[in-house]
Amino acid sequence: MASSHSALLKLAVVAITVCMALTTPLAEAAMTCGTVTKGLAPCMGYLRSGGAPSAACCNGVRSIKGMAATKGDRQVACNCLKSAASKVSGIKLNNAAFLPGKCGVSVSLPISRRTDCSRVG
Repeated sequence: MASSHSALLKLAVVAITVCMALTTPLAEAAMTCGTVTKGLAPCMGYLRSGGAPSAACCNGVRSIKGMAATKGDRQVACNCLKSAASKVSGIKLNNAAFLPGKCGVSVSLPISRRTDCSRVG
């Protein structure tokens, strides 16, 4: 009897915890360099060799664009992209500049190492 009471108590605690998790508003996710890097990882082949970006690459580009909801998010993404472009060898800047358009995504500033991320709106 004590064992079944203990199991019932544990089940009640789990149920309450789940209910609390479901009713607590989700915190808004802030853009991070990890998010940008993960989203663009499938694009490395295109960024180095050109051609047509893969569907996974374009999905990543669209995902990053969708997550960059605030000016701060867009500035973080811009700075992350500039940092990655300077650290990853073999990226052709022309390929990077044309990537959003090839994926059907519009961006407000040109993709360039010279882009002033503080001007991103």
